[in-house]
Amino acid sequence: MAEAREGPRQPAEIRFFVDADACPVKPEVYRVAERYALKVYVVANSFMNVPRSDLIERVIVAAGPDVADDWIVERAGESDIVVTADVPLAARCVRKGATVIAPTGKPFDDDSIGIALATRNLLTDLRAAGAATRGPPPLSRQDLSRFLSALDLAVTRLQRKLAAQP
Repeated sequence: MAEAREGPRQPAEIRFFVDADACPVKPEVYRVAERYALKVYVVANSFMNVPRSDLIERVIVAAGPDVADDWIVERAGESDIVVTADVPLAARCVRKGATVIAPTGKPFDDDSIGIALATRNLLTDLRAAGAATRGPPPLSRQDLSRFLSALDLAVTRLQRKLAAQP
């Protein structure tokens, strides 16, 4: 099990945290990170191939419920971008002020996280009661395009925000 080698954090540093176990947009995150020279933490509870790059850090956490989520939440802050489809993780990161984007390009924010949690909880209750529910559809080209646009927009907004800080 490897712990990421986090050095001292610069005040105006933007980082990506990827909830990687079932993330279908890792290659897109790597491309955007390379374009902007931003650090990426790819967090999973099992080994995962990642490109060889000083900007990309594989983090393997212990197996168990929410261990990867907890690692991300402990580190993510207001100048970070979290990529996840996990609604409870998204809610925790939004509360910490992080920018959170789903693989479909949908942003999770203060305005949308409540309804996303309520929908998730309703579907969980329906499944527990025996109802058949569908999983998410496969990502389309439009989803990938929305994701890349949302990621670029998030980086640009954070760069502006950080540049305006004293």
